[in-house]
Amino acid sequence: MAAALDGIVVLDMSRILAGPWCGQVLADLGATVIKVERPGGGDDTRTWGPPFLKDEEGNDTAEAAYYLGANRGKQSITLNISTPEGEAIINELASRADILIENYKMGGLKKYGLDYDSLKTDNPGLIYCSITGFGQTGPYAPRAGYDFVIQGLCGFMSITGERDDLPGGGPQKAGVAITDLTTGLYSTIAILAALQHRNNTGEGQYIDMALADSAVALMANMNMNYLTSGVPPKRYGNAHPNLLPYQVFDTADDPIIIAIGNDGQFRRWCELAGTPELADDERFVTNPQRIRHRDELIPLVIDLMKTQPRAWWVENLEKLGVPYGVVNNFQQVFEDPQVQARGMKFEMDHPTAGTVPMVRSPVNLEVSPPVYTRPPPTLGQHTDDVLRDILGKSDDEIAALKEAGVV
Repeated sequence: MAAALDGIVVLDMSRILAGPWCGQVLADLGATVIKVERPGGGDDTRTWGPPFLKDEEGNDTAEAAYYLGANRGKQSITLNISTPEGEAIINELASRADILIENYKMGGLKKYGLDYDSLKTDNPGLIYCSITGFGQTGPYAPRAGYDFVIQGLCGFMSITGERDDLPGGGPQKAGVAITDLTTGLYSTIAILAALQHRNNTGEGQYIDMALADSAVALMANMNMNYLTSGVPPKRYGNAHPNLLPYQVFDTADDPIIIAIGNDGQFRRWCELAGTPELADDERFVTNPQRIRHRDELIPLVIDLMKTQPRAWWVENLEKLGVPYGVVNNFQQVFEDPQVQARGMKFEMDHPTAGTVPMVRSPVNLEVSPPVYTRPPPTLGQHTDDVLRDILGKSDDEIAALKEAGVV
């Protein structure tokens, strides 16, 4: 059974997270992804530990967990692109590639003759995806982009964190590099669209992706809340700006998420809580009214939720079809029966650790499902194979390149 992107060759010249995440998604979908890394060091995230992957004796390997999370399915080659020989090898690989991903600063590859305009001469069908902090235009274009910085700039942190008038209030970043990951996914979408365009026309194209653009787009309904009202959204902690009650509440023992999305669900919750009259109170009868009277309703809900333990709420909310959720740590996530039933965790053979735990792609294609043929590669693991099998280099030529510090 062929994977969806079987036969597509990707040259991944990116590092850290946004570009590698895009490359991993393409690899899971069956593309051949060649990761180009600096000799001696490689992708910076290889050293972003601890934690590091352990070998079978319990010793740290050279592979940081951060790196392992975004580089499955790739072949790693080391290459010094600042040398004429290295530049020539990239040109050879790019002439055979369908897609090139890079996240150098604006214009960073042009000095090596590895920009899109230079490479498309020999490969007009090339899809060239540049990922930067701020894109190729605008006053911030020359700046380096960092996820944390972008989270602040795009408004994300202005709506994340506890309310300013409550203890612990203030701006808060996400627990993961959300703008990097979002940009990686948007880049994947753009690349797949460009592939379809090429299927129709034979024409490749340049893709200009920016963390800042992706982060602003990700604000979705919060953008529209502002654009339609002229009022900047505020932080609500775990609460929802447009739905109520919709947040984390303490029970008699452990916290629980209540996510009421309509008036019928609110009425059923009121009946369960023993206060059916709240559903008919003119202040709370509709969601817009509940939003207007947030500060009156929430203290009532807080007190009512504390009257029973979480297990009681879980059992009865489930029966009534009122949306709820528990707050899991990562151990509980991977012990959760739903996560286990969906097979989200699996293991792959690894050349230095024996095995490596992985989290599968959430994409479930019935006819051409994702493939997991390679673990995250060790640094330069496939240099000889790529030079020999793809570029036709002899063993003597490869040895000379190593001697010269090119690979």
